[in-house]
Amino acid sequence: MRVISKKVLREFWTKHPDAAEPLRAWFAEVERALWAGPSDIKNRYASASILSGDRVVFNIGGNKYRLVVVVKFVSGYVYVRFVGTHAEYDRINAEEI
Repeated sequence: MRVISKKVLREFWTKHPDAAEPLRAWFAEVERALWAGPSDIKNRYASASILSGDRVVFNIGGNKYRLVVVVKFVSGYVYVRFVGTHAEYDRINAEEI
């Protein structure tokens, strides 16, 4: 899969250094992944939430942070839409962001 955009992740871990290693690990793993559908994500990330609009919510850093992405399975792209704390996540609509 190709992750768009690592810059968003870097900006977040600059503000939250404890998120750097988990986000780097997630990024590296997803870049190597070949997801054909949501079940491929759930097989690897059991705690991931599959939402409408091709969105997936990942728990990052021991569930301290949330990462929302849009996955385009056919084209192989993963678009980072949001990364933040639980409090920040609670203020967004993950299905629309």
